[in-house]
Amino acid sequence: MIPGILDNLSRLSTLVIVSCAAAHILFFMVLWVWSRRDLKRIASTLAEFTRDLKNRSMLDATGHLSDQINAFLADVNEVLSDKTRQAERQSLHDRIRILDERRIYLHSMVFETAYNMCRTMIEAYPLAGVLDTILAIGAALQGGGDGETAASVSTIVGHFGDAIWSTFAGLISAIVLMFLNSLFETGFGRLAENRQRVRVTIADAKRELSFQTAEQAGA
Repeated sequence: MIPGILDNLSRLSTLVIVSCAAAHILFFMVLWVWSRRDLKRIASTLAEFTRDLKNRSMLDATGHLSDQINAFLADVNEVLSDKTRQAERQSLHDRIRILDERRIYLHSMVFETAYNMCRTMIEAYPLAGVLDTILAIGAALQGGGDGETAASVSTIVGHFGDAIWSTFAGLISAIVLMFLNSLFETGFGRLAENRQRVRVTIADAKRELSFQTAEQAGA
């Protein structure tokens, strides 16, 4: 029974590795769509938040969303640092509820956990190829049957062919996924930075504008 299980695992391992790699690539695509959606939501919310500012920064249509977000945050910080711009500070105070820290796209834990898992599991593909080599050798050594205790050289060579293909599939899958990760890593990192900067800016705006409201009430 055990030789049969080892033999089946060895023969199916290449197909399993390729299938997992295809699912892994699809998961990278899902993360990319997810990150683009959150960037668009952050940018559109900031655009709404800063629409009443006189000197609002606007990039051209080809500009990256992260650059637009950084420009909007810089506009907000300029208003907060200049107490002479009372009308714009009041406008920000009136619209502060639009940019709420509780918005779901500012919560990064789920996305970062998913991306970290997706990135870390790339290392599993070469290991899967090595594991199949061990399974193939085990299947060959256990596959004598009819009371035989050692496998023939031809049996070992036959199983070794399956191990070669699975190792090749594991290495190619890892190379392709490492390339995809290098394409997406910068964008995913900038998304995390943008979320953090938005949280900090919101906290600063709430604190500064609350002080202004309290001063005006006291006056």
